[in-house]
Amino acid sequence: MTEQHVGRVAILSGSTFEEQIGYARAVVDGDWVHVSGTTGFDYATMTISEDVVEQAEQCLRNVGAALAEAGASFADVVRVRYLLPEREDFEPCWPVLRRYFGEVRPAATMMMCGLADPRMKIEIEVYARRGSGSHV
Repeated sequence: MTEQHVGRVAILSGSTFEEQIGYARAVVDGDWVHVSGTTGFDYATMTISEDVVEQAEQCLRNVGAALAEAGASFADVVRVRYLLPEREDFEPCWPVLRRYFGEVRPAATMMMCGLADPRMKIEIEVYARRGSGSHV
């Protein structure tokens, strides 16, 4: 679902967090798509796996849905940020991350920080420029 404001379009995923906190899953501004930090919650059921790799997969499904609604794809991603509370949880996610970004090679940063809910083990944020990659 989208919300349009002058000069930009907000994309909402239906996450209760968006309503409670007051943000959009993504914002499209011209060719740029800014996808908010996205966790491994399945927004349809508001459930989250205990496994960090499964959370990473769900994060990327959520990010992919926002990108698609914005008219972009993972091929258009130019920057990705990975946020994790535990450093040792990052490496097990690498195969999943490589599957989505291995051909794209966006600029990337991994940061250790606390997340909003103790069940969250990874959060992923991306910036994309529509039309910059080949849509897959």
